[in-house]
Amino acid sequence: MSKAISKERQAVALKESKGSKAVKWTLIGISFAFIFLMLILPLITVITEAFKQGFAVYSKAIADNYTVKAILLTLEATFFAVVINTIFGLCAAWSITKFKFKGKKILATLIDLPVTVSPIIAGLIFLLTFGRQSPIFPLLQDWDIKIVFAVPGIVLATIFVTFPFISRELIPVLESQGTDEEEAAALMGAKGFTIFRRVTFPHIKWAFLYGVVLCAARAMGEFGAVSVISGHLRGKTNTLPLHVEILFNEFQYVPAFAVASILVMLAILILVARSLIEHKGRKKG
Repeated sequence: MSKAISKERQAVALKESKGSKAVKWTLIGISFAFIFLMLILPLITVITEAFKQGFAVYSKAIADNYTVKAILLTLEATFFAVVINTIFGLCAAWSITKFKFKGKKILATLIDLPVTVSPIIAGLIFLLTFGRQSPIFPLLQDWDIKIVFAVPGIVLATIFVTFPFISRELIPVLESQGTDEEEAAALMGAKGFTIFRRVTFPHIKWAFLYGVVLCAARAMGEFGAVSVISGHLRGKTNTLPLHVEILFNEFQYVPAFAVASILVMLAILILVARSLIEHKGRKKG
């Protein structure tokens, strides 16, 4: 009797094992098929079209004066966005996790606002705030400060759409860390900056670097907000995504894909950096 029950159990286990394997490989197949159709195939298309007329045409397109200026402007906006959002992210994450104050939940909610607001709306907000119809426009004009259809506007729009990334990576880590180590260091006479440098930062450095990478990736690819506030001035306020759009609308398909390939390569570099940071973070953890 016991042998019969044992055989039945083995048969059920075998059947469940086969079923779980079928589910496993089905899910894996669906995942890879989706990634291929939505990611790999478009990337292959971009690279193929970029080199469609040979390397000489490709190199000419990426060495074009307008392309170079678009690359430099994209890197400039990304640099300022990362630096300013790093300062904001550290301050916001530190205040939310280490202090008790009224309005903490409101601050935490407002940090997520750029994620929920359309980039087009963000661009319109800055256009209305600093444009000719704004009450502060005469003051900006008197001080000879140009924001709309100028580089400062592009930087502001880029900062707006990317400022949640660093703080949102730091807040969960700081919350899980608690305050015991910092309080112990304070009791031993350590000052604020020393506590941050020697106690807090070693725990958050991988999350911090991960947030910086995500912020840079988002800043490089930003299109909507920058498109509204830039004015599409070729050679002056065009970032790489805007330059790609202009070339494509002019039916210059090969140059458009050539410039797009630069964004693809930057995305791959950022992906590699992110993977390395994740790996080292898990290893250290």
